[in-house]
Amino acid sequence: MPAVLSTTALAHAESPIAGKIVFLDPGHNGANDRSITRQVSDGRGRTKDCQTSGTATDSGFPEHTFNWNVVLHIRQALTVAGVRTALSRGNDNALGPCIDERAATGNSFRPNAIVSIHADGGPRDGRGFHVNYSNPPINEAQGGPSLRLASTMRDQLKASGFQPSTYRGNDGLYGRSDLAGLNLAQYPAILIECGNMKNSDDAAMLSSADGQARLAAAIAQGIARFLS
Repeated sequence: MPAVLSTTALAHAESPIAGKIVFLDPGHNGANDRSITRQVSDGRGRTKDCQTSGTATDSGFPEHTFNWNVVLHIRQALTVAGVRTALSRGNDNALGPCIDERAATGNSFRPNAIVSIHADGGPRDGRGFHVNYSNPPINEAQGGPSLRLASTMRDQLKASGFQPSTYRGNDGLYGRSDLAGLNLAQYPAILIECGNMKNSDDAAMLSSADGQARLAAAIAQGIARFLS
């Protein structure tokens, strides 16, 4: 389903962030086939798979569904504040766009922020979130603006009681060059690994409705802080 920009209700016109645009990417797909191995540009002169299947908790709760659930909560919270949103995929039960297509769609909306939601499959003894940003930056948006978005999000997640990653990045921030969605972004962009699905404590939080709602609320607040 093509991404469609949501409308903003006039009732929210007094909001300081009303009318801003945010592109939300619930990572991965609801279903996959062999086409996801097709090679696409990674934004730095190399190629990588069109998409990957994502990870899951040991009990079988899939990352793609976590991503979808959290993005729906975030969209709802942003809509209340008058923010216009678009999503990279329209369901959680079918094949979705390749990573390069998601980036192109996001850029086409000229958004104020691009936020991709994921959960990690890290070492079992590691836990916590990390916020990825493009490093080294390829364009101006990937420099100061994306780092400010990443730092603002990290600070909000910590303030909301979430633990920065114990196994990746530095105090919840991780600059990297291998994520095509960030490399191809022409507007401030981050990818949040909300926790580690292979850690039992994180998995319990990530697979619970309460944990998903709390994470979404914190992320929506982080986006609002950046937009303000």
